Amino acid sequence: MRLYRAALIALVIASGFGCGKNEGHSVATAPPPVVRGATVQTLAAEDLPDVQEAVGTVRARNSAQIAARIPGSVSRVFVREGGRVGRGTLLVAIEAVESGAAAAGAASGVEEAARALSEAQAQKKLADVTFDRYSRLFAEQAVTRQEYDTRKTEQEVAAQGMARAEARLAQARHGAKAAGAVAGYGRVTSPISGVVVAKQVEAGQTVFPGTPLLTVEGDEGFRLEVAAPETLLGKVKAGDQIGIAVEGAPATGRVAEVVPVVDPATRTFMVKVDLPSRGLRSGSYGKAFFKTGSRKGVAVPEAAVVQRSSLTSVWVVSPEGLARLRLVKPGRAQGGRVEILSGLAPGEKVVTAGLDKMVDGAKVQ
Repeated sequence: MRLYRAALIALVIASGFGCGKNEGHSVATAPPPVVRGATVQTLAAEDLPDVQEAVGTVRARNSAQIAARIPGSVSRVFVREGGRVGRGTLLVAIEAVESGAAAAGAASGVEEAARALSEAQAQKKLADVTFDRYSRLFAEQAVTRQEYDTRKTEQEVAAQGMARAEARLAQARHGAKAAGAVAGYGRVTSPISGVVVAKQVEAGQTVFPGTPLLTVEGDEGFRLEVAAPETLLGKVKAGDQIGIAVEGAPATGRVAEVVPVVDPATRTFMVKVDLPSRGLRSGSYGKAFFKTGSRKGVAVPEAAVVQRSSLTSVWVVSPEGLARLRLVKPGRAQGGRVEILSGLAPGEKVVTAGLDKMVDGAKVQ
């Protein structure tokens, strides 16, 4: 009995030592993972611009709104929206019977005036020959003074008749040219090379002078037209380089025009900024940023920002070299950098490249 109790006590003691040994292993901490190849940047206070934002719309630098110039019926539309056209390309054909008849009548008038001129020239030639003959006879005193004067007057009248015939022919030709030009308005061509962005008519539609037909935007580039606040009037000048935010365009643009007229309803004025990119489309949304001053602040590259839903974070490397994901409050993004309003301070280190390798608590080497 005593032997059994001693064995039982020994077993309990041995179990206690075993449990204590396993428990010691469970609380031992593993070394942190190591991340290599990440780019780390030390933050420094920098001059950040104070900017005023203005929104606007992208528009083509050159746009042609084509309208009918004569009344008639549209017989055919040769282009469609989105189609590219060249200068002089036939766009629309308008059938105008009155204009065609007027052109034909003017052409007939030219022919009639030409025949009248030929007749006047023949009469002038006959009058000249007759006057020469009577001049010789008068010198020989074979005809009277009265007959000589009559032939001279006939020569002068023939010359005046030919001059009138020449004037009528010139007038008929100008009229025919004008009538032909009006008749030519039935063939509507593109005044510029570009893209058809709007089509307001279809075949069979009746049009009148001034009826919109098509809109063609040129290939000469685009502009961002923004409504700048009235407080900037006089501070923005043509030629200034300003920051812009337009999808597909560089981050800066040159001010091309400033319209110094303030809209009394919005208290803004128009600023037009040239956009060098050609792959844009009119009507796109854009922003312009006008610099009004500068201040000290902290900014990080856009690549360093981690956006998860509505939360913005950056990977911060501690003095011990450990990476921690820290929430920050972002400010304005411009030129590939994002201003950090709170959450970071100068002197801290942030990861700017290799974010896909980062793990919270990892040691960055």
